Amino acid sequence: MAVGRRVVLQVNSDEEVGSESSRTLTEETARSCAAVLVLEPGTGLAGKIKTARKGVGDYTVTVKGRASHAGVDFQNGASAIVELARQIERIAGFTQMDRGITVNPGVISGGTRTNVVAAEARAEVDIRVARLKDAPALDKKFHGLRPFDKRCTIQVEGGLNRPPMERSPGIRKLFEVARGCARELGVQLEESSTGGGSDGNFTAALGIPTLDGLGGVGEGRARHK
Repeated sequence: MAVGRRVVLQVNSDEEVGSESSRTLTEETARSCAAVLVLEPGTGLAGKIKTARKGVGDYTVTVKGRASHAGVDFQNGASAIVELARQIERIAGFTQMDRGITVNPGVISGGTRTNVVAAEARAEVDIRVARLKDAPALDKKFHGLRPFDKRCTIQVEGGLNRPPMERSPGIRKLFEVARGCARELGVQLEESSTGGGSDGNFTAALGIPTLDGLGGVGEGRARHK
């Protein structure tokens, strides 16, 4: 590692909501850096360093059907809610645990009244991928959704927001440097991977060696003395 380099501290206010305004600055700054250190909390009570993170994305799947009165004209309606319910099972099936791919339909909405066959319904879906190469195939599956009820239509929006932070040779080398420094201080440093994302995903995807989880360690609950 280079000696005597200038240290840049960047503090982001929108990381938790997707880093929409700060991502460009983060990537521009990282390109001039030899390494990136992220002050997210470490893993567990041991404060393990994070050398790999999953990529994170969101999809919105909107189904449009045909409204009708549920009592008087039921047969002429095409329920967007029923169609979406069928699609959700298909979407959940995109999960491949052995490849580190998870797909979670997390927010469902639709319909207007109980006596109306629903004309529209929507699902907001979280995706996680361990490897960037798996994202295009997953995206193809979402855009390949076809309605069971041909009277309904499906619209898909979204995609990968944060590329995965894969454990590259540069990251492994940087971790060994950090572990050596920690050993000199009497600290046994360990590494970990996580399904959560951070701004370290962006810098690692640029090929900049990145270590994450250098922040404080908490126990998950408040304590009062």
